[in-house]
Amino acid sequence: MFKNLKYYSQKDIEEIIKYENLPLYRAKQLIHWIYKKHASSVEEITEWPKILRENFSKKYYIGNISLNERKISKDGTEKFLWELEDKEKIESVLISDKNRLTLCISSQVGCPLKCRFCLTGKIGFKRNLYTWEIVDQFIQVSKLIKAENKKITNIVFMGMGEPLLNFENVIESLWRFKYLLEFSPRRITISTAGIIPAIKELPNKAPSVKLAISLNAADEKTRDYLMPINKRYPLHELLKTLRQYPLKPRERITFEYVMLKGINSSETDALRLAEILKGIKSKINLIPFNPWEGCEFEKPEDWEIIKFQEILVSKGYSVFIRKSKGKDILAACGQLRALY
Repeated sequence: MFKNLKYYSQKDIEEIIKYENLPLYRAKQLIHWIYKKHASSVEEITEWPKILRENFSKKYYIGNISLNERKISKDGTEKFLWELEDKEKIESVLISDKNRLTLCISSQVGCPLKCRFCLTGKIGFKRNLYTWEIVDQFIQVSKLIKAENKKITNIVFMGMGEPLLNFENVIESLWRFKYLLEFSPRRITISTAGIIPAIKELPNKAPSVKLAISLNAADEKTRDYLMPINKRYPLHELLKTLRQYPLKPRERITFEYVMLKGINSSETDALRLAEILKGIKSKINLIPFNPWEGCEFEKPEDWEIIKFQEILVSKGYSVFIRKSKGKDILAACGQLRALY
């Protein structure tokens, strides 16, 4: 049975090389070709003698997620539909903003959380992604854009799925980003709906990445309605956990707040949000809702969003209205569904 080399950690690959009675430097070469040169097959490792490549290929292969479709929005945002080895599908989004090129990656096939405003939740949950499938989104997009002299500068775990419900694979992917791809953890953001036990474990298990919280409501009742996960990990417990979250002097937690007309966009909501975030080093991203066919919500008026921002700023918060990109190709926040 062929074994996918991307499935294995650096230590595992060293063990494979040892098992095959090869010198240890072959492991270093193999890792370099997979993660730096983005080789898609053992045959591409020209540093190895032909006979070694042929023999090694009889047992091992370099797995690759397959590109099914690449869509480009009128604003330059790109969406990639990937097919996995078991024929399941996921999406990644590449967002250009001034000097930044951010890759939004998925961590699960579908999502179990069923947030009312999110199209991905309508799919339901299929399975967790393996570590290599998470990392391979970065590798494959990097290969595609290299010819255009582009390079990914930031990674956000804000695609399909709840990253902290796929904790072990996400953590392992972060270490691979750091050590095998030499991508700085400080340029990686993990976004979560508030899985409290995993948030507590994150600083102990992961390299020092940024944390973002999908908040979307400032009271328990509204958050229960929008995000069923709040019944398991209620808002007051989440905020208590975040107050204890270890941050370096210049670090802040990002709060993402999807704005829904008549649901969470009033002046009262803004004042309540300002109150509950007291004592947490934070910045707030206001995300005007991105509609999709059959959804029950609407985007608030522009003046409502600006007023909401002004109230929070007057209370001393850093608040940004996030311009949604890729709406015309269903690539904006909450629109991923991996189906065309």
